[in-house]
Amino acid sequence: MDEDVTTIHISKTLSSSMIVELIEKYPNLEEITCPPSIYKRTSKTYIEALSQLDINVKAKYEWGAKSRSNGIEFYVLKLSNEGLTARQISKKLDISLNRVYYLLRKSKADFDNRKRKYNHTEIKQLREDGFSPKEISQNLDIPLRSVYYILNKK
Repeated sequence: MDEDVTTIHISKTLSSSMIVELIEKYPNLEEITCPPSIYKRTSKTYIEALSQLDINVKAKYEWGAKSRSNGIEFYVLKLSNEGLTARQISKKLDISLNRVYYLLRKSKADFDNRKRKYNHTEIKQLREDGFSPKEISQNLDIPLRSVYYILNKK
């Protein structure tokens, strides 16, 4: 029994058995909300009976999933600015790695603190200094395809 709950939202048409279950589960129930389409299909007899029990039935839109952020975006962004990687943030806040990436994209953070195998700025600087990709590859002992990838990356 959930004695603290006073309002619930349902997504099925009310039936007599459902009303009994709801009253047993939520003894302090004061309001039942449902989508307008379901409200139209609900028997007026049920609505009146619930009204006599001081339970109002209302049509209300409840679209989409509720935000699960709980203000965690702030902490993700803060940890990102401190230099933590997405994996470290994920472990520290005990949220999924995909959720970390999503929150960073959502906040439009400039998140580029992942460890790179090669120094991209050095490779680009050598290219601007006039070295060919093959020369850069030989000088830095990096595969030629990696040099091309870094130079062509936007």
